[in-house]
Amino acid sequence: MAVIDSQVHAYERNHPGRPWAGTLTGPKEVTGAHMVGAMDAVGVDGALLVSPFAMYRFDASYAIEVNKAFPGKFGLIKPVDPSDPAVADVIAAWKATEGTVGVRIMLRDNSPSDPADAGLNRVLAAAAQHGLPVNILAYGRLDQVAKMAARNPNTQIVIDHVGLPQPHRPPAPPNSFADLPHVLAAAAQPNVAIKISGACTLSHQPFPYNDIWDPLCRIFDAYGLNRCLWGTDWTRAAEVLTYGQGVEAFKMTDRLSAADKAILMGGALEKIYNWSPTLG
Repeated sequence: MAVIDSQVHAYERNHPGRPWAGTLTGPKEVTGAHMVGAMDAVGVDGALLVSPFAMYRFDASYAIEVNKAFPGKFGLIKPVDPSDPAVADVIAAWKATEGTVGVRIMLRDNSPSDPADAGLNRVLAAAAQHGLPVNILAYGRLDQVAKMAARNPNTQIVIDHVGLPQPHRPPAPPNSFADLPHVLAAAAQPNVAIKISGACTLSHQPFPYNDIWDPLCRIFDAYGLNRCLWGTDWTRAAEVLTYGQGVEAFKMTDRLSAADKAILMGGALEKIYNWSPTLG
């Protein structure tokens, strides 16, 4: 099976033609060409390219440009605004855009906490209508995500970044997996999958980060590997580890069989997003 990274970002340097709304931890720029070079160097065949909210908010125009430059290399994911009354139309237009595979919502401090919130459920319903998984950044909000999933059983939900706060710079939090019980509880909803993205940043040990495997294996057991999607969260993790380390830590571990790695590092993603990179 193809090796597919479930979350990477690409962006230009800040410039007037596409100004940043904020900043993202990482290099001053990681263009599509930079990202493809990093992937090719370590045998990653494709990736889900998530337009970085911190810099571009709801504008995914650069991700679209990258996809045109490297057709078949990336599946595109765009953040959408649940407070926008026209968000269903935004999602419909996104579905019609070449290379798109999903949308994303960010459950931040100012986001509605009610699982019945009309805007959030509007996003989930529209995404289901168009066959697009909804990626959710939900640190501290996993109970809410589980209730949203129960209200929308036909929507494929994907929890970002192991569902846990992850550092932008070392060191890792003292108890990186403190919220693991809530991560495991969300697995009870069959339409919830989870990205094992950025997991190496939670380690207190150097490469190959052996201390992450016991809690990760509990997640694999709860969700089943067919609902777990390996990823690096590159470039957010750039100040903690190299791209190659984020890949090789999973390729070289003896905690998973070759068949398990094939599912975790690509096979599950192909099924959940109904997308595969063009090989060759």
